[in-house]
Amino acid sequence: MDNERFAYGGQAVLEGVMMRGRRMATVAVHRPDGGLAFKHIPIPVAQRPAWMRLPIIRVLVGLGDAFTVGKQALDFSAQVAVTEEDAELSPMAQTAIFGVTMLIGVGIFVVLPSLIANQARQMGASILLREVIEGVINLGLVIGYIYAISRIRDIQRVFGYHGAEHKTINAYEAGAPLTVESVRSFSRIHPRCGTSFLVVTALIGFVIFLAVSGLPLWQRILARIVLIPLVAAVALEFLRFTAAHYHRPWVRRLLAPTLATQYLTTREPDDAMIAAAIAALLPVLAADGVSDPLVARPEAEFALST
Repeated sequence: MDNERFAYGGQAVLEGVMMRGRRMATVAVHRPDGGLAFKHIPIPVAQRPAWMRLPIIRVLVGLGDAFTVGKQALDFSAQVAVTEEDAELSPMAQTAIFGVTMLIGVGIFVVLPSLIANQARQMGASILLREVIEGVINLGLVIGYIYAISRIRDIQRVFGYHGAEHKTINAYEAGAPLTVESVRSFSRIHPRCGTSFLVVTALIGFVIFLAVSGLPLWQRILARIVLIPLVAAVALEFLRFTAAHYHRPWVRRLLAPTLATQYLTTREPDDAMIAAAIAALLPVLAADGVSDPLVARPEAEFALST
């Protein structure tokens, strides 16, 4: 795959942005004094076996890689963005919090909808109606969760960096100069966004979970937990396809509802946020050998973040 076709992307972190390429990910985080700190995370480029490049399997492998890199980026941003008075959590405490969070997530988004929908079944609803009710509850919980966290002030800053990440990728993919002034004019919505992934996962999960709809309650819940990686993989394959064909009107119409949810998880970034996103992308492009005369060195823009 050549560089022009590689799907560059990233994620917002605490007071910064992580951008990922083929060979490296770079995290650019604002320090408490306003300057930028960087972390470069090498990505192995060894050729994977053919079976690991098959549809579904490739995205499962990619999810594992993305989780590993994303966790390193978040850990680095937490170390940089906090002030000296802020207490740091030990690795054991972080692991415990992550585990509890995962359990709560499974409880809310898998177990709770099944328990509620099962009551409808006991009241005489058909299996299909029960599945529809469960799917609606699940989708409602996902959107409700996104809306709820979008009201938190600190999260709104993260969403500002999220918007900066999208604008920067949109500018790069449009062949525009990577300067704050240029990037600022681009959309904060992007078809490969993780927010769309959450919504698409809920919708695809409804279809796949029909295969286990006839099982008893707790067996059905267990089966759904086991099927989560498959659901996520199918959702990512769907987003890969739609992103590659986003220029087609029917694809834009199909994605419109999922893209609308990004207005909850992104904010219009300030210039300092955009500068951080550009600063994270440039080393990634350089590591991949991308040389574009439109790409301006961002040193002059860094003054906006100090």
